[in-house]
Order: sequence, then C-alpha cells, then structure tokens
Amino acid sequence: MDADVIIVGAGLAGLVAARETHRAGLRTVIVDQEGPQDLGGQAWWSFGGLFLVDSPEQRRLRVRDSFELAWQDWRGSAQWDRLDGEHPEDLWAERWGRAYVEFAAGEKRAWIREAGIELTPVVGWAERGGLTAGGHGNSVPRFHVPWGKGTGVAGPFVAAAQEAAATGRTRILHRHRCDELIVEGGRVAGVRGTVLAPDANARGTVSSREAVGDFELRAGAVIVASGGIGGDHGLVRRFWPERLGTPPRRMITGVPAYVDGRMLGIAEAAGARLVNRDRMWHYTEGVRNWNPVWPGHAIRILPGPSPLWLDALGRRLPPPGLPGHDTLATLRMLRTDPLIAAHDHSWFIVTHRIAAKEFALSGSEQNPDITERDRRLLLRTRLGRGAPGPVQAFIDRGADFVSAPTVPELVERMNALTEEPLLDAAAVERVVRERDAEMLNPFSKDAQAMSIRNSRRYLGDRLSRTTAPHRLLDPAAGPLAAVQLHVLTRKSLGGIQTDLSARALGSDGAPVPGLYAAGEAAGFGGGGLHGYNALEGTFLGGCLFSGRTAGRAVADVVA
Repeated sequence: MDADVIIVGAGLAGLVAARETHRAGLRTVIVDQEGPQDLGGQAWWSFGGLFLVDSPEQRRLRVRDSFELAWQDWRGSAQWDRLDGEHPEDLWAERWGRAYVEFAAGEKRAWIREAGIELTPVVGWAERGGLTAGGHGNSVPRFHVPWGKGTGVAGPFVAAAQEAAATGRTRILHRHRCDELIVEGGRVAGVRGTVLAPDANARGTVSSREAVGDFELRAGAVIVASGGIGGDHGLVRRFWPERLGTPPRRMITGVPAYVDGRMLGIAEAAGARLVNRDRMWHYTEGVRNWNPVWPGHAIRILPGPSPLWLDALGRRLPPPGLPGHDTLATLRMLRTDPLIAAHDHSWFIVTHRIAAKEFALSGSEQNPDITERDRRLLLRTRLGRGAPGPVQAFIDRGADFVSAPTVPELVERMNALTEEPLLDAAAVERVVRERDAEMLNPFSKDAQAMSIRNSRRYLGDRLSRTTAPHRLLDPAAGPLAAVQLHVLTRKSLGGIQTDLSARALGSDGAPVPGLYAAGEAAGFGGGGLHGYNALEGTFLGGCLFSGRTAGRAVADVVA
C-alpha cells in the first residue's frame, strides 16, 4: 500500500483527521485539487465562530448555560423527522447531534486550546431563533470568537500538517484531483485521479483545471473530507427544497469555486449513501464584495437586532424574520410569497449609528483586528465611535449600499439599484415611522423592539453589538442608509451518512468497508447533525468534531 490512510480534502476536517492519524503513527496521504496556497480550505475565510456550552467566557459575561438547555435548543432547531423506515435518514444524524452537544459542553474547549486555538473574550448571540422556548434558536449567547477568526481555527491544523509532512510520515499531494474511489472485493482500497498543472493563483481564486497526468494510490482506509456544494449553483438549485419556495434566479457565492460537491457523487458511486441533500443553509443578508476574490464573491452581514428589514416591495418582514434571528424562516418568507418570489433581494434600512455598531462582516479578511490579533485595534474598533474600516469600505464602495438624509431620497436611490422601481417612498416612510413610534418607550408590543431591549440586557451585546434604541429618523443618528441584500450560498446540511465512528454507510445501513467521511461532506456528521437548522458556530465545530472522530476511528482500525 502507498499509505495507511488517504484523506481526500485539505480543508479543516481533513487536516484535523490527518493530525489524529499522524499522532497515531499512521502513514498518511492528503490529496487535494488545489495548491498549497489553499491549505485549510474554506475555513480559512470564515468568521471563525465556535459553539461552546457553559464556558468560562460565557460565565464572565453572566450567561447561564447548560448541556440540558443547549440540547433543548439543538433538538428544537434540528426538528429531525426522518426517523421511520428500515434505514432512517435521521437515525445517525440525531445521535451525532447529541454527541456534538456533549462535546461542546465537555472537552471541546480544552481540546481546541491544546490544539492551539485561542478564544477572545467575545461571545456573540447568533441565530436567536423563532421566538419560542422549544423551537429553533439559541436561548443564550454561545458564539465564541477565536483570535485569528477562521485563520485562527484552521491555522494550527495547517501548521500541524506541514510539520507532519516534514517528518515524511505524512504526504500532502496538492493539485491531485480525486476522480474515483477504488473498490475491490467490496472494500474501498484507494483513489484514482488526475494530476492538475501547477498554478500560482492566489488563495481562494479559481485555479486551472489543465490535466498533466494521472495517479493511483492505495491504502487501508479512505476519509472523504471534501466539503459541500455551495460553490456550484447548479447543484444548489437541483437540491433546493420545495419548502423553501423557488430558488433565486441570481444568487451570490459565499464560498470559493472549489467547493463543488464532486466527491459526493464519487462516494455514492463507491457505495456510500447520501441523505438529507435537500437540507441546506444559505443566508439572506449577502452583499456583493467590492473587492472580490472568487467569482460572485459575497460577504454576509452579521447584523445586530436593530435594522429595519423590508422585502422587495417595501413591506416589513414579520417575526421571526428579524435580523439575526431565524435564517431559514426568513429565506422561506422571501421565496414562498408569490408577490415577491420573482425578486431576488430584500433591504435593510439603518442609521449610520446602527451600521457602525451592529454590522459585522463574515470573513477573516473583513476583521483585521481579530484576525491579526491586535487587541488595541479590537478595543478601538468594537468599542469606539464610528464604523470599523472594512464596514466603512462597504458603505463607501459597495454596490449594494446607498445613503441619504431623508426617506424619499433614500428610496429614490434604492430604486436605482433594481431593474424597476418597486418601492413607494410614502409607503416606506410609513413603515419607518411605525417602527420609530415603538422606540419611544422602554416597553413595546413590537417583537423587534422587544428583541433590541432584550439584547441590551446582555452585557456583550450592549458593549459591542447593539445600539441604544433610537428612531431611524433621528437626525443625530443619521444619515440613513439602505443595503440591498441577496441570497448567499453557503452550507450543505446533508451528505454521506456515517455512524458514530465516521464510517460511511451504504444503502443497506451497513458500513462500506474502508470508507469514512467527515466535515461538510458528511453533513458535519451522520449525514446531517444539524437537521433542518443550524445554531451557528457549529460548522467549523462540526468539522473539528467529525474530523477528530474519523482520524481516531481509522487509527483504531489500521494501526
């Protein structure tokens, strides 16, 4: 054999698995279709948030959390309902979900610290949910932000892979695209593929697909850790579920082009069962990047609770379509309403005061203070006055941003961004004034006004993420700004079904000998540990957990 284990994919899950197999003394080969500049994969570009339960960081901010509360939230969000039949699609997904919450409430924090991931004091309150105790959403803040953002999560495992390669026990074969899993005697015995021409493209940009040779490798086990489908809009549309209405005619892309989903079909051809492919996680707050890296490169606005959210016709979105609350419920609202389904956008209206404090941008490159571990810059940008530099750059240069001193002028500029003028200035101003009237008292019947005040009760949000309640038409908080929002493709929530040892399962429910899967390719574990909804901070964490599980399971069998 050429190795004890072959890992397909040099993203976060694959590198975590490789760290475990190297530590166990296994001869490891990592194959990846991109060059060394893309080591670490999609995780490198991420915001980096990690879901932890009852952490010291939470307790310092007076957050009371527990495994029981987190598991209640997870079940209410996952809503697993495919549990019937001989081999249910959600059988292992639910088991993985519980195992992951136990990990997040137990050894995860100590394990990531040992791996080299350092946490900032910041704990965000992401995905606040559908406004019911037993339904979707985080009851408390759990979104822990690491120093370095995505680079701070992926970086230690990149370094570990490079150190392992220097010893000779691990080989990293860049520009090696896997085209087939070798199956012999009912067992996955290796991989075949194409050697691609070297390409000095920058990280994240599209690389050449020029073939310069072939390769074949054999090993005792193969781990598929190749990611999801978010870079291929054709696949996103193919598996778009009817429950989310019609897919947008035009979407923007939150992942590099190499997130193409190719290995899912290749694994299926080798006998793996793919489940829950209609479950996906796309954002409605995407904006076009004024300085793009990959084609259609988009950035998600991670909003605080205060922006006024309007649909394409200028109508206010009803609860739970509130900023930062329920991602897929909002997407469903925008795609199933026949009056607006023909339009692919919605709007935020804010004051510049709100934008400065409440707009965070996804992406490690959009957060230089935390990415570069600059504590002084962090204090200045997060607690000081004015918008952080990257946010201000989008306000000044972004194609989806407009500003004006009055609502009529703002609406005129909003209409200039669309193919036809859909907004009526008088109707939009009426919605703005209705919202403003609810900000005059410390109590309200308005769900968003209550959410803003609830957020201000949390110390972390009051300091850095939620402005004091104020009127949009308050001149002291202006000028007004509007942001045209688009659907941004991001995550696959389904994939290769795996048992709790990360072994890929076949259509008969039995393990496919020699085949394992981790990360997004496995629905982050079990073929869908998130169920229908994610609680945020759980994607990178799912890669860490499933990659660790796969690496250790292979080591137990092969070593």
